[in-house]
Amino acid sequence: MTGHSSRTTPPKHRGLPGFLRDNGLGLFFLATFLLALVGQAIAGHADFNNQMAADQLQQVEFGEYLTTSDFAVDVSENWQSEYLQFFLYVGVTVWLVQRGSPESKELHKGGTESDEEQLVGEYAKESSPRWARAGGWRQAVYSHSLLLVMGTIFLLSWLVQSITGAAAYNEEQLRQLQAPLSWADYLGAADFWNRTLQNWQSELLAVASMAVLSIYLRQRGSPESKPVGAAHGATGVEG
Repeated sequence: MTGHSSRTTPPKHRGLPGFLRDNGLGLFFLATFLLALVGQAIAGHADFNNQMAADQLQQVEFGEYLTTSDFAVDVSENWQSEYLQFFLYVGVTVWLVQRGSPESKELHKGGTESDEEQLVGEYAKESSPRWARAGGWRQAVYSHSLLLVMGTIFLLSWLVQSITGAAAYNEEQLRQLQAPLSWADYLGAADFWNRTLQNWQSELLAVASMAVLSIYLRQRGSPESKPVGAAHGATGVEG
């Protein structure tokens, strides 16, 4: 038992190389996110000043551009669509399945599953999160915490998009000597829904493509793919 524990229990002090290895996936996407955000800010600043020049208005410095509604709405409209994607995917995959996809649960496991399968309450292990071992409202909240957080971030970022989008739209209206809209009126405007739906449709198509293409296509070593030799009909199997 002692030898087995020493092989399965990670060392308490791993150092920087161990930290980078253990968190490589999150760190990679955080770094690429920041690089993309900086790139968007640089390109957006240049495009914004081009528009200002075309309208014969004073151009803005880079730092000032970062505080504009134009930059804020461009960022938030992408964030809300991404979190909508995750919110829907986390929620619908509880009940809906896709035969042959590693992105789906096995066909007979649709639903919230039993306490034993979910390792909650009396079936929780010593290593299980505290609220998974608890009962009542704490277990109920923790059982849906991922969906709740994804949904909350989606709603907040969509709210930010609507506010900053209204501000950006009204700035454009004033530059063209046209009447601005109230926030409530902007929620029904074509500009708001054009910004919203063009992001939603691309995210939903990407999710559908991943769920269906992974039935037939493979990537060796990826947990998002089935094993290379798995049958097309194998469902809920990861490589």
